[in-house]
Amino acid sequence: MKTTTARALRCSAALAAAALLLAACGSSDDGSTAQSGATSFTGRGPITFVAGKDTTGAVQPVLDQWNKLHPKEKVTFIQLPTDADAQRQQMIQNAETKSDAYTVLSLDVVWTSEFAAHQWIDRLPAQSFPLDRMLKPVVETAKYRGGLYAAPSSSDGGLLYYRTDLLKQAGISKAPTTWAELKADCAKVKKLPAAKGMSCYAGQFQKYEGLTVNFSEAVNSAGGVVTDANGRPDVDTPQAKKGLDFLAGSFRDGTIPKEAITYQEEDGRQAFQAGKLVFLRNWPYMYALAGKSKVAGKYAVAPLPGLTGPGSSSLGGHNLALSSFARNKATAVDFMKFYSSETTAKTFLEKASLAPPYAALYDDPALARQYPYLPVLKQSILRAVPRPRVVGYGDVTSAIQQEAYAALTGTKSSAQALKDLQSKLQKSTAQ
Repeated sequence: MKTTTARALRCSAALAAAALLLAACGSSDDGSTAQSGATSFTGRGPITFVAGKDTTGAVQPVLDQWNKLHPKEKVTFIQLPTDADAQRQQMIQNAETKSDAYTVLSLDVVWTSEFAAHQWIDRLPAQSFPLDRMLKPVVETAKYRGGLYAAPSSSDGGLLYYRTDLLKQAGISKAPTTWAELKADCAKVKKLPAAKGMSCYAGQFQKYEGLTVNFSEAVNSAGGVVTDANGRPDVDTPQAKKGLDFLAGSFRDGTIPKEAITYQEEDGRQAFQAGKLVFLRNWPYMYALAGKSKVAGKYAVAPLPGLTGPGSSSLGGHNLALSSFARNKATAVDFMKFYSSETTAKTFLEKASLAPPYAALYDDPALARQYPYLPVLKQSILRAVPRPRVVGYGDVTSAIQQEAYAALTGTKSSAQALKDLQSKLQKSTAQ
């Protein structure tokens, strides 16, 4: 009986695959999704590109290049808030109304599974993108159940920015590799007249996606995990507690200034550039911007520190996805190829210090001399740990933010926050 059932299932699968292939060949000309579920990448004309606010100023010049070459297929830049949670919510609202206002979406890498599972984005032809030239961890973020649902356009790994001039004055020859070293180094630096009024360390601790990133990094860097190899929550552990204790304890003892509880990426960048911080955890986009500030020539980057040695970054970056409800999908796919190309990635590296997905750009000696953070960044990405890749990511990140924030502000102990988080995550990820 089991053999007969299996044979029937295989036959059904084959028929379904054939139906999908036929539908793909005969889909409608307007680029819509056929009833069978196969996507037709047809239709040409104007499109939109939807992303968070461009704080680098590098995006529009790239779009201008496309528009100059494609005057009948121009792309309009729709900028959403800098807050990642707000970006995600607006993209979801557009999808739920099946609006064609958004064409190409710049998704945080951790959103790919959620958007694909809800059929808000189309599956893409993998052969259209040079995935074999990209870093493997980056490519994996663009997949869902074995299919390609996005094109990697940038990666990201957390870096420890530090004041080289102050460490040198304090007799410190290298960046800290552990949390204990970071605190000890900061204590030495703060004794210097040049460091009067400075705080030690900051990251992103406001109750938004950045807190999920920083919490996850602390847990992973203490030997813990947020979810195990099977996707099950596992935060009520001694290792996770050591990670959260580092953050909560640093707020209590002043290592992290109280105002950092409101910091997003830009807040931390501005504080570091203003000379208020010795150390800062941030993304590589900041490297070029800091070079135009009062700390130019006085900073460098190192791997994030951890409990007993170098820590692990959360894997960041953005993928390009095609809205299932968009028009002019043939144009959209061509634009995605252009925007995610190695040439464009190099442009964003040079103009905005964005992490490219292409391995060759990290291994280019000339680029490494020009951008000395590249070797550190490559290692950060290769060692990075993805945030939970779950369909209900919104509920998961919300729970992490709520409980981590409670621990950082002292309304809960780390132990209680992790116990409550474990319970919430089990409910959110239950099938």
